[in-house]
Amino acid sequence: MADSIEEHENDQPPVLDDEASNGEDDDDALDEDDEEDFGDGEEGPVVRDDMDDLFRRISTNSVPLRVHDVSIKGNTKTKESLIEYEIEALKNATTVQELLQAAAVANARLRRLGIFDSVNITLDAGPPELPGTANVVVEVVETKNPISGDFGVFSKPEARSWSLEGSLKLKNLFGFGDLWDGSLAYGWDQTSEVSAGVSLPRLRGLASPVLGRVSLLSKDWLNFSSYKERELGLSLGLLSSTNHDLAYNLTWRSLTDPLQIASRSIRRQLGHGLLSSLKYTFKIDQRNSPLRPTRGYAFVSTSQIGGLIPDYRSLRFLRQEFHLRYAFPLGFYNAAVNFGVSGGAIFPWGNGFLNMPSSMPERFFFSGNSSPVCNLGGPMTLLGFKPRGWGPTEPRRQIRENSNNESSDTYSGRDFLGGDLAFTGFADLSFDFPLRVLREAGIHGHFFACAGNLSKLTENAFRDFSFKKFLESSRSSAGFGIIVPTKLFRLEVNYCYILKQLEHDHGKTGVQFSFSSPL
Repeated sequence: MADSIEEHENDQPPVLDDEASNGEDDDDALDEDDEEDFGDGEEGPVVRDDMDDLFRRISTNSVPLRVHDVSIKGNTKTKESLIEYEIEALKNATTVQELLQAAAVANARLRRLGIFDSVNITLDAGPPELPGTANVVVEVVETKNPISGDFGVFSKPEARSWSLEGSLKLKNLFGFGDLWDGSLAYGWDQTSEVSAGVSLPRLRGLASPVLGRVSLLSKDWLNFSSYKERELGLSLGLLSSTNHDLAYNLTWRSLTDPLQIASRSIRRQLGHGLLSSLKYTFKIDQRNSPLRPTRGYAFVSTSQIGGLIPDYRSLRFLRQEFHLRYAFPLGFYNAAVNFGVSGGAIFPWGNGFLNMPSSMPERFFFSGNSSPVCNLGGPMTLLGFKPRGWGPTEPRRQIRENSNNESSDTYSGRDFLGGDLAFTGFADLSFDFPLRVLREAGIHGHFFACAGNLSKLTENAFRDFSFKKFLESSRSSAGFGIIVPTKLFRLEVNYCYILKQLEHDHGKTGVQFSFSSPL
């Protein structure tokens, strides 16, 4: 095919010679071309009819077709084997319809690698001597700047906390589509993290990408549970697909009480521990939007088993968590109703597990500032309550104070212990405002109501558990708010009214602000 093009080009005179020749010859040549192309008035309609017949045939019937050759262009650094794996479906197409569908899927998979600025897939006719065949040309443009970074400051005014987060990514360093990244997150008062990781989309023909990450994490829970947590961990992604994710975690953990005021339950868990766990996540999300869904459903199930290393410091537990979301439109002002339920349970295993407490960091704690609609698979949320600000509590260590030669015993507060059993549910009605300028900016309002509860099951507490008491002691809140999405952040301003809380809960009726990532 290339030879015939070259011969045809050699038979034609150079362009410069044509321009140097007599202009009359040019005019005559143009006139002849015009007569050939447009002289027959019936040829145009005939071509259009043929094209209509072709499209009609493609849309109604299967047109047999076989791929003769697939060529790849533009990959100066990326390994050709990586691209071939992503476009493997093109070679197996047997009809025009299958080829068009496979081309769209291959284009999306190549773009998902994040190492190309553009991807073009061209379908052309095969050799004349092989009718019913096609040639496929895949042309990629590798990213010009392999280094990228993000930086942001996030605020949670209701929790009086700020966080500084940044990340640096290096793409396709060795040509395997590898992604190297380092991230830093520093939170005033609570959490700080330094981590580095690598992602290999395809390694030696493995069907699943390989993920690895090393992290150093520090969490300050002194204000809530009187302990600090430090972790040095390694995470390996063993399986990752659209619906399934399997990861192994190996973490060395240390819990300390620098103020010496922790409650009895907290003090029993201080010291070093080894976390060796396998975590499986199943996820399906059929909603039309993760931020403001108006139709569809989503389900996430997470199962985790800890204690895979035979060491006395190894934390042994079974943990199960699920999240279910459903949305349907109302047909006016882009209004939609979202329902959601979340739940989870954790229980230790091993000799004497009925008398053992569950691991404190693995227990369930509620977040009070993230949206339950778009927070799928994250910490459970109960709006209007402080994060880790409600649930089972225990008095902190008794402190003896001496003043004017007199002694007095006081308690310095209570520690929130989290729960072995957690459940929450919510209903949310979102709607557009009548003003056009607000609708075009994506600013919308919502009404919400949510309820939830935490309970202890371990150390034989399950013997006294009652579903009736569990429901009667549930906390609840309701309210309304406005959501302002931007390219830099997502602002949510809510007025929360506490419907029910218990004695030591930290819930408050009033305005609540929340800044989060727009993604």
